Amino acid sequence: MTLQDAHTHFFSRPFFETLAKLSPRDGEPAALIAAVSKASGVEVPSDDVGAHRDRWLAEMDTAGVDRMVTFASVPPEAAAVAEAARTSNGRLLGYTVIDPSAEGAVAFAEKALGDLGLRGLLTFPAMHHVHPSDPAFLAVCDVAAKHDAPVIVHCGILKVKLRDLFGLPRPYDLSYANPLGIVPAANAFPNTAFVVPHFGGGFFHETLMAGDQCENIMVDTSSSNAWMATNPGLDLATVFRASLEVFGAERILFGTDSSVFPRGYCTDRRDAQKVALAAAGATADDIAAVMGANLARLLPARVAAG
Repeated sequence: MTLQDAHTHFFSRPFFETLAKLSPRDGEPAALIAAVSKASGVEVPSDDVGAHRDRWLAEMDTAGVDRMVTFASVPPEAAAVAEAARTSNGRLLGYTVIDPSAEGAVAFAEKALGDLGLRGLLTFPAMHHVHPSDPAFLAVCDVAAKHDAPVIVHCGILKVKLRDLFGLPRPYDLSYANPLGIVPAANAFPNTAFVVPHFGGGFFHETLMAGDQCENIMVDTSSSNAWMATNPGLDLATVFRASLEVFGAERILFGTDSSVFPRGYCTDRRDAQKVALAAAGATADDIAAVMGANLARLLPARVAAG
C-alpha cells in the first residue's frame, strides 16, 4: 500500500519572516522570530530551502510516506515551496495559500500554478472574508480549473498558533466557513476537486451534506481532529464510518497536518487513522484508497519535459 499525505505545511524560513514582518510588536524580524522559537520550542529553518526539503524527505522515509502535499502557508513562501517540490524527485507536491480578495489574486494563481508549477490552491474564507460563492473566489477557481488543480477550502474552527505567537490579530469569521458554501463553486466547476480539510473542522454534518450534494467535493482527514470536542458523542471511527457512507472511500484523502520541527512527521496521527478506519469497517481496498491511492489519482506524477 502506498502512503501519500494530502495535507502538510512546509513552514520554511519565508513563512516565519512573513509573520514577523506582519507582527505589530516592536523589534526586528530576526529578533521576533528568535523569541517565538524560544517560546514555542519550534525550530525555525535556515534560508537553505534544499536543507529543509531534505529534512522533510528524511521524515517521509522514516514514516514510510511516498509522496506528500506541502503548503506554502503565506503567498511569499510559494517560491520556496515550488523550489522544494521541483527538486524532490516528485515526492513533494506544492500548493499555495491564496487570498482571493487580494489585488492581483488571479495573476498570482496563474503564476503559482503555471510558472512555479504548484499543484493546488489553499483558501481560508474565514480569514480572508471571501465567501466561496463570491466572484473573486470563483475567478481563482477558474484558474485552478484551467490547470486541473484542486482547491482546498478550509472550513470550521480556525486556530493558527504561530500567528498568535507573533501577536497577529485574529480576523477569523466562521460565518464564511460553512462547507455548504462550497456547493455553488463545486457546481460551477464540476471537473475541479474541492477539498474540505479536517472533516469540516466542526461542521461535520454540513460537510457530509455538501459531499452528498456534489460529487467533486472531497474531504481530508488531517490534524488532531480536536474539533470532535464540539460534536459530543463523536469519535474518529464514527467520523470515518459516516464519511465512508457518504463520500465513499474514493473521495477521502489521508492527511496529518504535519508542520514543524522538532516534531516532524506526525506518525501518531497516521497510526490513529489506520486504527479508526479499520474500526469503521473499511476494507483493505478502502484503506489503500484513503491512505494513498486517491491522492495518486488526483495528482498523478508529472513527466519531465524533454
